[in-house]
Amino acid sequence: MAAVVLRKTTLLDYPGKVAAALFFPGCNLRCPWCHNRELIRGDAAGELSPEEALGHLEKRRAVLGGVVLSGGEPTLYRGLAGLIRRIHGLGLPVKLDTNGMDSGALEALLRDRETRPDYIALDLKAAPERYGSLLPSPAAAGEAASIRARGELERSAALIRQSGIEREFRTVVLPGSFLGPADIAGLAPLADDSPWYFRPFRPGNCLDPAWDRLEAPRREEVEALAETARSLGKRGMVPGV
Repeated sequence: MAAVVLRKTTLLDYPGKVAAALFFPGCNLRCPWCHNRELIRGDAAGELSPEEALGHLEKRRAVLGGVVLSGGEPTLYRGLAGLIRRIHGLGLPVKLDTNGMDSGALEALLRDRETRPDYIALDLKAAPERYGSLLPSPAAAGEAASIRARGELERSAALIRQSGIEREFRTVVLPGSFLGPADIAGLAPLADDSPWYFRPFRPGNCLDPAWDRLEAPRREEVEALAETARSLGKRGMVPGV
């Protein structure tokens, strides 16, 4: 049975709004630095059915400015269109956080005015050609799967850019040399003049426990990658600056 984890209030996840957030378990990537380990493994505490979550949203609709759908990866939930339609029926706008790995699901949402998100955040992980290494079984994925993953990302980015929906792009700056200027150059064609936020990796509760022993990148390292994006004509931004 589908389940979600509800955060009743967040001031950080939907720009300019007091929002609630629904986190969906499961993901079609396995980024080792992901800090939502329980959601990826499907054993998060405090899960509710989508119907129960909607009940909470209805009770708090007067104090909420919007609802964030995040994860995990929310596009894996095949009832997502109906859920967005019902949230819109409460008079609440919807922000969708996605990794872009299911362009078909995204396209279906965008096709119907009632299911179109009001804001989209697309995560940009690494250079598109490196996405094969982030698949659930990279050793068995092979070149064809890697090409498909890159194609999904590029198509989703194009759909989002063309949608006219307010949007942002997001990249986690990783420790060491895992993410560099070449990755930003590879990702830059996917972004437009919307904000592209660069946030530092934080160890703790990572999907791969080995990453918990790594240090967060320094502020100047985060700013350097944002500056790389700016040098490519993008709105590279570091929150708090």
